[in-house]
Amino acid sequence: MKSPSIPSAANGPLLLADISGYTSFLQSVAVSHRDDAFANGAVPDAYAMMSDLLDGIVQRVVPPFTLSKLEGDAVFAYAVDPAQMPRGAAMVGCLTECYADFRRRLSMAHGIWSCRCEACSRIDDLDLKFILHAGPFVIQSIAGSRELVGPEVVMAHRLMKTGAAAVAGHGAYVLITDAAAAQFDVPTDGVLSVVETYEHYKPIRAHVYPLREA
Repeated sequence: MKSPSIPSAANGPLLLADISGYTSFLQSVAVSHRDDAFANGAVPDAYAMMSDLLDGIVQRVVPPFTLSKLEGDAVFAYAVDPAQMPRGAAMVGCLTECYADFRRRLSMAHGIWSCRCEACSRIDDLDLKFILHAGPFVIQSIAGSRELVGPEVVMAHRLMKTGAAAVAGHGAYVLITDAAAAQFDVPTDGVLSVVETYEHYKPIRAHVYPLREA
């Protein structure tokens, strides 16, 4: 029997970049193209575009972050050395630049795709949000894959469902928790915030940085 790997402890940032509208978009494309695409094994262009969007996010945030894994419509990343991360406004700037590249890639799709059906046209409904939390976590090997575990990892994922969109006026924003703002000296003066409550956790406050105008 192979000896188990030894888990390692870390304390640093946990980042989720989530494409909103991903699932409904692909469902609409699958229905619209079930006769002319999937029926003969061909894959609609929308799937390649979604791969390009996710790849673009990874290219922008890794480094300074380390990729943990792709989670369907989201990129999950982390870092074990906070000293190597952007600090202050530069942290928000890093994610803002990633968002700008995301929008650029969406705009390019119109010049590449030949399909103008209603389903494919919904690509403009896609948007991107970021969740930045920080705290202790454990890195361990599970079924041959490196996995992050711990209460703060769970919290980061729960923060994907908050009232931040209502505060921002849309779904494009950076949500930074008090813990992450403190660890990386992110300015929060004058920034709107939300307080979320989850079972088994103390209320957590996070700051909302809109990525575009409402």
